[in-house]
Amino acid sequence: MKTLTRSNRILLAASSLLMVVAYFVPFWKIEMWAPQYPEWLHMKIWLYQITGDIDIINGLNHYIGMKHIKVEMFPEFKVMPYILAALIGFGMISAVAGQRWLAWTFLLLLVAAGTAGLVDFYLWGYDYGHNLDPTAAIVVPGMVYQPPLIGTKELLNFIAYSAPDWGGWILATSGMGVIVVLLRDYRILKF
Repeated sequence: MKTLTRSNRILLAASSLLMVVAYFVPFWKIEMWAPQYPEWLHMKIWLYQITGDIDIINGLNHYIGMKHIKVEMFPEFKVMPYILAALIGFGMISAVAGQRWLAWTFLLLLVAAGTAGLVDFYLWGYDYGHNLDPTAAIVVPGMVYQPPLIGTKELLNFIAYSAPDWGGWILATSGMGVIVVLLRDYRILKF
């Protein structure tokens, strides 16, 4: 079995430990702009909570028949901190053991977790934007209000923007660190 070099093991450990920061910063953000809200409305999604202008967003969404956003509607918040802890732990085990196959497995786990998170977020957004109360004060036939997964989208007079926040970028950076380890191990990168 191929063993990683000491410097690659250190980089793998650093990539794993970097993910600890995701516990302390928002993971994703959704922002909405409209002429009556030129300062933007903000929603920050953390591993375990949602913060920002939730009350205002819920008040506006009530008029078009969307469900109220509350932490209790997301069982993911109960398991995401543990999933991240397991990923960090597996990354550290991979660094200590120093086996190439463990680094590959760690990368695949990171990609699988990231993909599952994006799919889950898309499905939540789909349900949230399509399953509207038909007795809402404002009903626009054929209109759905699914927020964008990534990027911007016009929803009536609002511009909605969705993108990774600090935690999401940190996790992406950790994944890139593992890719660098593997590219260095195969001598594709020579630094």
